[in-house]
Amino acid sequence: MNTVYLNGQFLPEAQALISPLDRGFTYGDGVYEVIRAYNGKPFLQDEHFGRLADCCAKMRIGAYLTPLHEVPARLLEANGLTGDALIYLQITRGTAPRSHVFPPPETHPTIFGLAWQFTPNPAWAQGMITILEPDVRWSRCDIKVTSLIPNSFSAQRAKELGAHEGLFVRDGVVQEATLSNFFAVSGGEVRTAPLSNYILPGITRAVVLDLCREHGIPFRETPVFATELHQAEEAFLTSTVYDVAPIKSVEGRALPAEHPVTDRIVSLFREVVRRECR
Repeated sequence: MNTVYLNGQFLPEAQALISPLDRGFTYGDGVYEVIRAYNGKPFLQDEHFGRLADCCAKMRIGAYLTPLHEVPARLLEANGLTGDALIYLQITRGTAPRSHVFPPPETHPTIFGLAWQFTPNPAWAQGMITILEPDVRWSRCDIKVTSLIPNSFSAQRAKELGAHEGLFVRDGVVQEATLSNFFAVSGGEVRTAPLSNYILPGITRAVVLDLCREHGIPFRETPVFATELHQAEEAFLTSTVYDVAPIKSVEGRALPAEHPVTDRIVSLFREVVRRECR
């Protein structure tokens, strides 16, 4: 039985009990973070905790995160995860009588964590099949909230159409995908939507932009319009789950089979992983 973390305790999953009045259950009132582990070592943990703290602040959830920094490594150890794995951390506003207004400030957040072995889908590295989706999400996509119904609907539609991902389009601009950030390459230049309240500040996204700066790969944070995609030389997705994954097609339209810029970024990203998690 898996060992999980709940409110300061490491215990068997079956013993991790949460009240049905927890606001994560009644309102989806919480935030979460997913950390990748390679060779049993969490990757860019500080960056993930920084984003988690930022999301808690934006949601006005008063969680003290410093004691949680030991949780990922302990979950990996407790579950014997020495290879590739994912670590999930979730913080809700806590248990309180059901009311739309926030509970009293002394209400304790509910903090939950688990980890499991992860094997990437080999098809991702060969090329992601994507579709376009109207972006009907709320306007605070910069907060990594647990209420992911629009993302789930779009991911399900993509699956039913034989695709891997749905690309969210708002006012004609490709913002991001259901669980990843989106990049296009035109004229040898890497382009991605600028940070705003409509996209998540991805950890892998930031690494890729840093690699572009460091290695002289032209890039711009600028809107990428859906109407431009048929002219794109390459496109790729970045996330904790996908790493850096080339896009093979958009809405049934194939992109060029060769993607040298993406391949270079993939190689550079893998070097970062090897350096950080060797």
